[in-house]
Amino acid sequence: MTSRDPGKKDIRKKNSLPPAGKKKVDESIRLNRFIAHCGICSRREADNLISSGQIMVNGKVVTDLGTKVIPGDDVRYKNKRLRSEKKVYILMNKPKGYVTTVEDPHADKTVLDLIGNEKCPERVYPVGRLDKSTTGVLLLTNDGDLAGKLTHPRYKRKKIYHVFLDRDVTRNDLFSLTGGIDLEGEIIAADAVSYADPEDKTQIGIEIHSGQNRVIRRLFEKLGYKVVKLDRVYFAGLTKKNLPRGKWRFLTDKEISMLKRGLF
Repeated sequence: MTSRDPGKKDIRKKNSLPPAGKKKVDESIRLNRFIAHCGICSRREADNLISSGQIMVNGKVVTDLGTKVIPGDDVRYKNKRLRSEKKVYILMNKPKGYVTTVEDPHADKTVLDLIGNEKCPERVYPVGRLDKSTTGVLLLTNDGDLAGKLTHPRYKRKKIYHVFLDRDVTRNDLFSLTGGIDLEGEIIAADAVSYADPEDKTQIGIEIHSGQNRVIRRLFEKLGYKVVKLDRVYFAGLTKKNLPRGKWRFLTDKEISMLKRGLF
């Protein structure tokens, strides 16, 4: 057994190196990921905020999408410091007449008005959109990473709608919906379609994964029908079962796990 020379300095201590066998932990994360964790938006939307010069880090505007931040950095959006929030996941049965945008100066009512700050002080925002006249399943969260996964086209999250038309839908048109319809240069096809009520051919159930704006209404309009009522009954494994119109609830741990693992 050898003893250390007391006159010899410990180089490891002098250079502040971590103990042998341990690696220094890198606590830095991409700026877009940090913004998403703060519940502002998804990572993709955060990239737009960064590139357009709307984000400041430690007093300086940053536009480099590769920027990283560490704990303690002062990150600001609209001159407000961003801080990570507790992750919140909300399921709503959206009523007619409410818009799904967070800020809309032209809207009388947004879905956030139905939530309020008392039961949910965290800032949440809708995942995807339902137009003002459409009702049904809507997910709201401040988890930007999850929101990005659920809205990115490659994940092909399933959505099912109950559609009420102004007249009977023919079987040929049902076949056209599954075969694919040209909407402004893109062929959109339903994954499945059928009569929702065998006795009423004005009611259709349609399953689709396209994220195009107002896609259901546009598909039927292309075939010469007018959508009288549109209700989303399923989104990424979530349904509105036992949830009255205009009401909301927090997701269960099981539902959150399902969404994060992509089991839908």
